[in-house]
Amino acid sequence: MRLNEVVFTDAKPVEGYGPGFFRIGGTVVQGAVIAGPDGVQNWGGFSDTEVLMGLQGRIDVLFVGTGAEIAHIPEDFRDQLETCEIGVETMSSPAACRTYNVLLSEGRRIALAVLPV
Repeated sequence: MRLNEVVFTDAKPVEGYGPGFFRIGGTVVQGAVIAGPDGVQNWGGFSDTEVLMGLQGRIDVLFVGTGAEIAHIPEDFRDQLETCEIGVETMSSPAACRTYNVLLSEGRRIALAVLPV
């Protein structure tokens, strides 16, 4: 039997983070970040859903990092994404980065939206 590796994206892993920044794929980005199949870009927070909605049909799950501690996300933010059939998993930003990296290494259809720690 021949096995082929399936790769859905060229997304880069989170290599590190600290107060106010993330290092993703060798690039340091200040502030909140979106990482996924379209690369890495700054994120305007929970009111900035346009780019995330554009991932409809291209990802199955969005990991949302709420900063140093887990916190509730706005209900309308979650509702907008779930209407587009994007699953939303909320956790602290460090946990979201770790989970994103593991599932990214498995070739899963995912993205990350994180607030800095």
